[in-house]
Amino acid sequence: MESPRLDRKINLVQATALNMIDMVGIGPFVVLPLVIQMIGGPHFIFAWLAGAFLAIVDGMIWAELGAAYPKAGGSYNFLKEAYGKKWGRMMSFLYVWQTMIQAPLVAASGAIGFAETSTYLYSFSPLQQKFISGSLIILLTFLLYRKIQTIGKIGIIMWVAVLSTLAWIIFGGITHHTISNDWIPSQENFSFSLFFVALGQASVKTVYSYLGYYNVCHLGGEIKSPEKNIPRSIFISIIGIAVLYLAMNISVVSVIPWQEAQHSKFIVSTFIERIYGHTAALVATMLVLVVALSSLFAVLLGYSRIPYAAAADGKFFSIFAKLHPTKHFPHISLLFICTLAFVFSLMFRLSQVISAILAMRIIIQFIGQAVGLVLLRKRNGTKNLPFKMPLYPIPVILAILVWIGIFLSTGRDYALSGLTVIGLGVIAYFLAMKYRLFEKVSSK
Repeated sequence: MESPRLDRKINLVQATALNMIDMVGIGPFVVLPLVIQMIGGPHFIFAWLAGAFLAIVDGMIWAELGAAYPKAGGSYNFLKEAYGKKWGRMMSFLYVWQTMIQAPLVAASGAIGFAETSTYLYSFSPLQQKFISGSLIILLTFLLYRKIQTIGKIGIIMWVAVLSTLAWIIFGGITHHTISNDWIPSQENFSFSLFFVALGQASVKTVYSYLGYYNVCHLGGEIKSPEKNIPRSIFISIIGIAVLYLAMNISVVSVIPWQEAQHSKFIVSTFIERIYGHTAALVATMLVLVVALSSLFAVLLGYSRIPYAAAADGKFFSIFAKLHPTKHFPHISLLFICTLAFVFSLMFRLSQVISAILAMRIIIQFIGQAVGLVLLRKRNGTKNLPFKMPLYPIPVILAILVWIGIFLSTGRDYALSGLTVIGLGVIAYFLAMKYRLFEKVSSK
């Protein structure tokens, strides 16, 4: 009997949909007031532009690597190939190691934000909010426990819901704007040094809202014509979401003064209520919750492929290499990540999770694979690359510099926690190698 394997069934539209619903979760609605508060004025829009800039230059790295190595696991394969047999094995292990922690944190952040937003509909107690966030993870596990063909179709439906919600917000701002904002900082009593410090801290939040443009790389083994569709879906997603985010932010503060918006806990609901009334605000809140659920759907889908890819390659614990015998998806990996996400959703607050996610990922994944791309180009050349980034190496240099700045802006405690996770991963790697805990297995 033939062993089950991943099926290449996801087309460009479905890949782009999964990318975009991953990007637009609860994040942009929750962090919008936080970003205004950090910048302290209408020029908070620069933090959203900074996030878009980083996504574009980093997206070039993902596009080149994703087209060249279209396999399940994304960065796992990139790091393994880039750093060679000795160091590549350790770097790819460290990526999977941190994914086993930060992927559930990403899912937990969305679930916590979902529960907090739901309090606009009803005054749920803190304990009831925990119940809601945990139940959401269970629901998502059920929705993802099926074939990839069905997943792609569900993704399209969720994509339509996401775009419709953002379009409604933008339309409301265009048709009801009453406030004119000056987006350029005034020279009077303005400190550029303080502004750039605030911009760095605010960009931590906006970058979090853009994350997900690379989700298609995690699903590389299930994408049709990956050498073309992976780069296309990445850039369509980034440009499309950047335009929608900027339009949404401008729409909101054209109706609600930024001085008020920065203190709003339910900014989208308040915005819609001011324009269309309380009933419409309830509908808008429910749509935001659908958007949050859609994003978590894509997040868990992509991340569940990473431990599977490493285990099937004999570089991670073998149990994660198992595929469902009839539905052909990595069910053990999915169940593990969802279980840990369920636990984290009951333990942490949203503000803690956002900074922890970025601090944990930047060194190995983002900076590590940017350097890795340079190593691959030096070793293999560019002749056989399906996609070559323009203006090389400028995007790589810019991405590394900005990621370093974002890492430092997360704060000392979170930066140290990220380094601690890496350190523990190094110890775990050498122990696993010493006691031969990895065995390459069939994906039965």
